[in-house]
Amino acid sequence: MTKLRELARYGQSIWFDNISRGLLDSGGLKALVESGVVGVTSNPSIFEKAIAGSAEYDPALGELIAAQRSTIEMYEALVMEDIGRAADVLRPVYERTEGLDGYVSLEVDPTLADETEGTIAEARRLFAELGRPNVMIKVPATPAGFPAIETLIGEGINVNATLMFSLDHYEAVAGAYLAGLEKLSAAGGDLSKVASVASFFVSRVDTAVDRQLETLGVHDLQGQIAIANAKLTFARFKEIFSGERWERLAAQGARVQRPLWASTGTKNPSYSDTLYVDTLIGPHTVNTVPPATLDAFVEHGRVSASLEQDLDRAQEQLSRLAQLGIDLDAITEELQVAGVEAFATAFRGLLSSIEKKKAQLQGA
Repeated sequence: MTKLRELARYGQSIWFDNISRGLLDSGGLKALVESGVVGVTSNPSIFEKAIAGSAEYDPALGELIAAQRSTIEMYEALVMEDIGRAADVLRPVYERTEGLDGYVSLEVDPTLADETEGTIAEARRLFAELGRPNVMIKVPATPAGFPAIETLIGEGINVNATLMFSLDHYEAVAGAYLAGLEKLSAAGGDLSKVASVASFFVSRVDTAVDRQLETLGVHDLQGQIAIANAKLTFARFKEIFSGERWERLAAQGARVQRPLWASTGTKNPSYSDTLYVDTLIGPHTVNTVPPATLDAFVEHGRVSASLEQDLDRAQEQLSRLAQLGIDLDAITEELQVAGVEAFATAFRGLLSSIEKKKAQLQGA
């Protein structure tokens, strides 16, 4: 039994945080699925590296240039083909798990992060054009994103709510999901046919907090706060998805909105390269891992029911952080703003790279 299948015994699914034309053409994604990977996530940074950083897309770009497509049309054609093909590879997983796994996620234009109506319109269009039940549309967990999530879930559109860093972000997203399910129910929709995950970013929290701890000369909390933050968020997940409100929805076939641990590649080389996988294993969760982290975990990761261990210690760590004068809420808000901007920058960079490739190919 592979490590990934061992994780499944604990109720955790492993998704792959990467996609490229080469991975699809080579059969690499199919091989990953056969080894136990049960989903794929993407973001503008991943596509920027894939398209701008290789010649894999040049033949397709040549055809799009000949068809006189605009830069944004080229981007969408390339990305939509990759997402559609990945969804098709994952479709047997979706069928086998009865819609629990087998999803591929595509992010809305990140420059729309502060525009509710623009996000809704873009998500509707992308979901309809892809035409596959195992696609999730990624919507950032910004103030403008919360009502968009509610509306989209209310229309039966699968949503990956992304760029969450704090318990406040998570609670707002979970509330939007429940409200969306209630709208779908009122409209006579099938609650069992819509799915959502709540992507909670992990390692970036430690990167930011550790910097302030280092300034204070406090070392024993370094590499601890992101995990504590995630553990207490999972405890809140269990509270939200219980009780009378949830039971009414569950009776109609609704699924829980699983927490998805994102940004789980270790950024500090002094920490274990599987730190954010080993410590966050538990039921009703997803961990989306980048390629290097997946390889490391398969090689030497530790599988145990770690997510719900030491909750009192996690609370004590967060309390001590506050006593030190470090404002975790302020840090997580800054991280979200920076995350949105980073994806917007990657998106603009991707469009610029396509324009440069277009000029190169036309010159050739």
